[in-house]
Amino acid sequence: EIKAQLQEVYPGIEMLSEEMTVAEQQAAIRSSQPIWCLDPIDGTSNFFVGVPYYCVSLALMKQGEALLGLVYDPNRDEYFIAEKNKGAWLNGDLLNLEGSNTPLKTSIALVDFKRLSSDLAQKLVVQMPYASQRSFGSVALDWCWLASGRCHVYCHGKQNVWDYAAGHLIFSEAGGISATLTGDALSYDLTPTSAVGALSPRLFDEWLACFRSE
Repeated sequence: EIKAQLQEVYPGIEMLSEEMTVAEQQAAIRSSQPIWCLDPIDGTSNFFVGVPYYCVSLALMKQGEALLGLVYDPNRDEYFIAEKNKGAWLNGDLLNLEGSNTPLKTSIALVDFKRLSSDLAQKLVVQMPYASQRSFGSVALDWCWLASGRCHVYCHGKQNVWDYAAGHLIFSEAGGISATLTGDALSYDLTPTSAVGALSPRLFDEWLACFRSE
């Protein structure tokens, strides 16, 4: 239904979503024109069993770059919105992580252990560099909760572009720092990617160092 509405209002813009065939996804991502990148329910397993942590995620992308991002959490009636180089907002209030100074040892971490290597997962559990850890089950909302300062650091071993395109833009526009586990910039293509994030440059360096020592 969301796809149909978008195509009706913006008939000239192609779609990219998980439900498309691989050939359709490849054609969309290679387009020189803008595309809508949609995940109608991010956090599907939570939705099916009634866990109130899921969302609609929508990004406007062009040639491997996210230009607009919208994540809507229907359980809390929260709209997270961002525009490239213009900032991010939650229900109209500006999101700004400037001044965040939580050290890693007192931080709350969002970590999806099941998508990490067994060695890395075990290291984080046994040596636990943060104060506490959570895993909620929606990539898009995870990025948005980071952007709003509800947690401090993030790690995910494998996420798809429709999972993170909108949320990652919102986090970046709020002032957050992110990269892959190997320290590279996140790319908006069809290759599943790892991700780490933190609220400040200093915290990010401290957090990324935990993975580089592997």
